[in-house]
Amino acid sequence: MPKYIFITGGVVSSLGKGIASASIGRLLEAKGLKVALQKLDPYINVDPGTMSPYQHGEVYVTEDGAETDLDLGHYERFTSTPVGRVNNVTTGQIYYEVITKERRGEFLGVTVQVVPHITDAIKERIREVSRGKRFDIVITEIGGTVGDIESLPFLEAVRQFRHEVGRENAIFVHLTLIPFIRAAGELKTKPTQHSVGTLREIGIQPDILLCRTEKRLSKSLKGKIALFCDVEENAVIEARDVRSIYEVPLVFKEQGLDEVICRYLKIEYKAGSLHAWKKEVVDKALSPKHTVKIAVVGKYVDLKDAYKSIYEALNHAGIANDAQVIVKRVFSEKILKSNCHQHFKGITGILVPGGFGMRGIEGKLTAVQYARENKIPFFGICLGMQCATIEFARDVLGWKGANSTEFNKKTPYPVISLLEEQEKVENLGGTMRLGALPCHLKKETLAHKAYKADEVMERHRHRYEFNNQYRDEFQKQGFKIAGVSPGGKLVEIIELEEHPWFLATQFHPEFKSKPDRAHPLFREFIRHALLHPQNANGAADFSPKEEISRAERAERAEQNGAESAGERAG
Repeated sequence: MPKYIFITGGVVSSLGKGIASASIGRLLEAKGLKVALQKLDPYINVDPGTMSPYQHGEVYVTEDGAETDLDLGHYERFTSTPVGRVNNVTTGQIYYEVITKERRGEFLGVTVQVVPHITDAIKERIREVSRGKRFDIVITEIGGTVGDIESLPFLEAVRQFRHEVGRENAIFVHLTLIPFIRAAGELKTKPTQHSVGTLREIGIQPDILLCRTEKRLSKSLKGKIALFCDVEENAVIEARDVRSIYEVPLVFKEQGLDEVICRYLKIEYKAGSLHAWKKEVVDKALSPKHTVKIAVVGKYVDLKDAYKSIYEALNHAGIANDAQVIVKRVFSEKILKSNCHQHFKGITGILVPGGFGMRGIEGKLTAVQYARENKIPFFGICLGMQCATIEFARDVLGWKGANSTEFNKKTPYPVISLLEEQEKVENLGGTMRLGALPCHLKKETLAHKAYKADEVMERHRHRYEFNNQYRDEFQKQGFKIAGVSPGGKLVEIIELEEHPWFLATQFHPEFKSKPDRAHPLFREFIRHALLHPQNANGAADFSPKEEISRAERAERAEQNGAESAGERAG
């Protein structure tokens, strides 16, 4: 039986439970322990697949085709453990499962209740992570903030779980906040005391406290927290603000968090080294030799989590090229042919990510055209590839009105069309082309040179595809099909001849990038952006994030929420 670590959060949301969980996983892997990570999400949606990015951030796609919480991306980036469908559990999944059993009569006429039926189903999903596999530690992150009504069944379930497996086999780690009150010039522990008090009311006494803080905690302050929260003083761990999230395992290691965990779980302590992580990831991330400026053109750019894996993959590519990647987030609805130069001044790489719906598409097409005509390295992902196809049809082939049938069902040139198997699909949730699928690479292409392989597996999330009836006309004009699905049926990668680096994929390569193993396509994109003649290799002449008014942010959130109900992925 594996040992278990349950991670909860208190005071406020967005403290970084996902990064803390992933960092603990990295610490324990350094000792040679085999670790699994899991996220319990309290929302009633079955998965985040139909949720607006403004509600949830990005949807992270796993190898087995699950649409999951973005924290699973942190798990895979920080550790070597693969994640899949069993690693993300939602309230919606649990209730759906229990109600389905009730309809089949499996409860033999008893009254179905939160305790024991819902909590038993949650405990079963926790056990399922390690069933048939050999793990030493299972780390389970519980979403939400302690005190939220939605997370109560999960907290009750893990309370019961610890009672069943024993205290030496399960511990609770609570991530909390120690705010710095500038007017008083003091760090305040009261929010943490209240948060722990709320946990105790539920029946959970945390063993370890991770304290988010922008200032160092003095010994006396740690002693106060330990006394009032009933934890050992050496189990009060600073979770200080850092320059790079990849520093967090080093901060935890420095304070002996791994030693405390091993002692509580009765695991033989082995020091474990993070030297390679520090040298190959953290040091390069913090002290790059070069600088490159990349524009990410999307319509969710004011919410950083909407393209979380994209930004992290760019950072990884920067590490691989010993460069700082400065990202300019460009709102696609603001791009016009007349102001392109203003948006892309000093930019030596343009990336168009995936997205949903018609809004902002014309701006993305204009960005693609600008990159193509000005020979700026271009990387399109999912909808970004479809935009590159539409732009080429309109501006190179001269097909006025060319479009995707997602945006215009009556377009005279449907160069992007619905996948055959999607035509009769009615339910939007979990029905796209999802998960890892093979792609055959053509030799003498940018993709083949980057991967150094003939076939790769990449993760997909889309309903629409390149329309094969136009292949010949495209290829005659220098539109190169560099990667296809087995049998050549679906176009997976496109490139342009007579361009230094123009590549777009139907799949999502960002999901397979790691800080110590940058994805080959991102690595080459950044390398060519560094080589571009306009790259001054200096400081940015723009703010990395454009200022957006509160009113405009609210308007965008409303627009995205409205379109998410009926939108279909690009």
